[in-house]
Amino acid sequence: MLGVRDDFRRRLLAIAALFCVLGFQYATWAARLPALKSDLDLSKAEVGLLLMAAGVGAAISFPLVAVLTRRLGSRRLAVVSGLFLGAVLLGLAAAPNYPLALAVMCLDGLAVGCLNVAMNAQGAALEARHDRTAMAKLHAVFSAGSLFAALLASGMNALTDSVAAHFGAAAAIIALLVVATRSHLLPDETPTEQAGGTAERAGDAGPAAPVAEGDTGSTADSPATGVAPDTHETDAPRRRLGLPATATLWMGGAMVFGTVTEGAMNDWSALYLEEVAGASAKVAPLGIAVVSVMMVAARLFADGWRARWGDGRVVRVGSVLAGTGLALALLAGGVVPALLGFACMGLGIAAVTPCVYVAAARQGSDALALVAAMGTTGLLAGPPVIGFIAQGSNMTWGMGAVAASAVLVAACATRIRWTAAPENPKKAEPAEPAAAEPVEPAAS
Repeated sequence: MLGVRDDFRRRLLAIAALFCVLGFQYATWAARLPALKSDLDLSKAEVGLLLMAAGVGAAISFPLVAVLTRRLGSRRLAVVSGLFLGAVLLGLAAAPNYPLALAVMCLDGLAVGCLNVAMNAQGAALEARHDRTAMAKLHAVFSAGSLFAALLASGMNALTDSVAAHFGAAAAIIALLVVATRSHLLPDETPTEQAGGTAERAGDAGPAAPVAEGDTGSTADSPATGVAPDTHETDAPRRRLGLPATATLWMGGAMVFGTVTEGAMNDWSALYLEEVAGASAKVAPLGIAVVSVMMVAARLFADGWRARWGDGRVVRVGSVLAGTGLALALLAGGVVPALLGFACMGLGIAAVTPCVYVAAARQGSDALALVAAMGTTGLLAGPPVIGFIAQGSNMTWGMGAVAASAVLVAACATRIRWTAAPENPKKAEPAEPAAAEPVEPAAS
C-alpha cells in the first residue's frame, strides 16, 4: 500500500484487509472443526453447541460493541478486535477441555461482533467521504479471505496434523495484516471536528453526500462512523428510552434473514444435493462452489449496480430473485435445477449485507452495532435452526425455509430508508475533491 498514492484506493485496501482478516479467521477455525472434535472427544451435539457459543457471543456483543465504538472509534476498535481474533485462535488451539473451548468460542463471537462493526463503519465512512461506492467489493474480500484460509488449512494439513501450528501461523498472518494497515485506516473524528464537520463539508469542492429517500438530512456526523446519521422526530422518544428506532429494527430484520440465508447455503447446500437431489459425492460440493462464486462475482459488480439503481432496488430485486429462484429449484427437483437455484441465491443475496450496513451506519454507531450483532448472530446461529427444521420434517422443507428467509429480506427492505441512486450514474466515481484532507493524527 505504500506505493498507492490515491487516497481512496490506499484506504480502500487498508479497510479491505480488515474484511480479509474476518473471513480468514472464521474459515480457519471452521476448517479444523474435525480435528478439534477429535482432540476434545466431542459428539456431534457438542460440536453444534460449540458453533452456537460463537453465535451467543455475537448476540450479547451489542451493548459492549456500542460502548467501545463510541469510546475508541472504529479505527482503534478494528485494530484491537483484529489482534484479539488472532489470540482467540491460539486460545482455541490450547483449550484443554470442552468448557474452556466453549468460553473461547463465546469470546470469538464477541470479537467478531466488534470487528464487524468497526470495519463496516470504516467502509461506510469511506463511501461518504469520497462519494464512491465500495462496500460490496469489501464484502467480496471477506469471501476471498475465507478462500485463503481454506488453502492455508489444506497446505498445513499436508505438513502437520498440529492444530496449534496451523492456528499459530494463522494468528501471525492476522497480526501482520492488522499492523501493516492500521495507519492507513480512516482516522476517527475528534469532538471539535464533529461540531464543525457539517459546515466544513458544506463548502467542500466535492459533491454532497447522497440523501436517503424521504430523508430531510441530519445535523452532525456520528463520531464513531463518520457518516451522517438520520434523525427523525418520530423516533426521538425511543432514543431517549434507549430503545432502537423502528428503522433500525427493520434493518436488523433484513440483516438477520440475509445472513441466515448466506450461512445456511454454505452449510446445507451440499447435503441437499446428495440426500434429496441425488448428486454423487463428487458433485455435491459444487453447491457451495456455485453459491460462493456467484456471491463473489456479484459483489465485485454490485457497487456499480448500487450507483446506477440505488441500494433499495438492488436489495429488493436481488432478495426476490434469490428466494423465488431457490423455491422454483426445490419444486422442480434434480441436480441441475438445484445448481441453477443456488446460482440465483448467490447472485441475489450477495449485495444485501453491504447495502444494509451502509444504511445502518447512516443511523449512527448504536444502530450499526445492533444491526451488525444481529447479522453475526444470524450467520452463526441460522444454520443450526435450518438443521432443526430439516430434522423435524425433511431437507426440502429446510431449504424452503432458506428461500422464505430471502423473501423476508425483501419485505423488510420495503420499510428501510435507502440512499437514493445518483441522478447521473456516470458520475458514481467522481474525481477526488480539490480540498486538502485534514492532517491525520498519529496512529494510536
